[in-house]
Amino acid sequence: MNKFTLTNEQARRFMLLKHGLMGEYKFIGKRGVLNYVDQVGCIQFDPIDVCGKNAELVLQSRVKGFTKQMLYELLYEDRKLIDYFDKNLAIMSLSDWKYFSRYREAYRSSGRSHAEVNAVCEDIKAIIGEKGAVSSSDLDFKDTVKWYWSDTKLSRAALESLYFRGELVVHHKIGTRKYYDLAENCIPVEILKEPDPYPDEFEHMKWRVLRRIAAIGLLWNKPSDAWLNIWELKASLRSEIFKQLSEENKIIEISVENIKEKFYCLAADSELLEKVLHNPKIKERCELLAPLDNMLWDRRLIKLLFDFEYKWEIYTPEPQRKYGYYVLPVLYGDRFVGRVEVVNDRKAKCLIVKNIWFEAGVRQTKKLIKQISICLEKFALFNDCEEIRKSV
Repeated sequence: MNKFTLTNEQARRFMLLKHGLMGEYKFIGKRGVLNYVDQVGCIQFDPIDVCGKNAELVLQSRVKGFTKQMLYELLYEDRKLIDYFDKNLAIMSLSDWKYFSRYREAYRSSGRSHAEVNAVCEDIKAIIGEKGAVSSSDLDFKDTVKWYWSDTKLSRAALESLYFRGELVVHHKIGTRKYYDLAENCIPVEILKEPDPYPDEFEHMKWRVLRRIAAIGLLWNKPSDAWLNIWELKASLRSEIFKQLSEENKIIEISVENIKEKFYCLAADSELLEKVLHNPKIKERCELLAPLDNMLWDRRLIKLLFDFEYKWEIYTPEPQRKYGYYVLPVLYGDRFVGRVEVVNDRKAKCLIVKNIWFEAGVRQTKKLIKQISICLEKFALFNDCEEIRKSV
């Protein structure tokens, strides 16, 4: 197995170049969205929209010319992407549908309020077959049942169960309301019929671990949020998977100077590793990252490599927040220089900058302030805002 030793700066630059967050944009337009999703496997979805939804925020920082409409079209018109479970609810390539058949099968055989849901499933599919895509408000199953987050109406529980099982998919959305259609109406039959490439559970786990390493760029064999929703991935299994992936020359071991932990990247990234070892001059960019950005999935790793501690405080009671409700990290060059709280005032078409916090030791030079201003102007355009108002 090849091994590399990097300085801390080289490790940071490797991750940022891998993600397309440093240097010239390597992801451009709709094709760039698809290329990035193929690279990372999935982008975590979250419906909260203060200044863009999480998946949109991930893409705006990497894809030149990205608009929110692009992602909507790729999901619900072009159907090149699909929303389903990977790292929690996520957006992935439709071509990856075949890899998740075991999860769909698990939901068919169990789940909350299983009997109540099963009693109405065929009726719901018949209604959709006759009328087309429906939301829960279009169905008249008003009984309340136990559900994952709280009690809910049977109509919602049944639609979501059929979605978990892969019998329904999201056809389109209006705001946050989901409209579901039969999977065969939205997914080509050849994709629906593709067999699971990894019927063996251990081989499937290996594929998923490799996918998560690709999603972050550099990852370690430690407990991490990066492994969320890989069922039954215990520490002993994870270690065996890393061992086998190393022996199969699918991953490369990375040592970072003055850090005892070992990191791993894809063997396919050896050319990029060679590039950063030569310390090339790389164009610096200023970007705002999403709260659930792929690169931030392992917060301890980011703290160690970037000396940046980030907590998404949206679920922290207001009196206990250190920063704010929806705060985005600010990246400049190969460092996190601060964080910013911005709100999209849709009625006024105004991007409100509520606060900016700079990291300790960051010099607020004219160049840095200018680059942040340019970044905010781009971010305002992404949010269809005509002006920026600062309250700081």
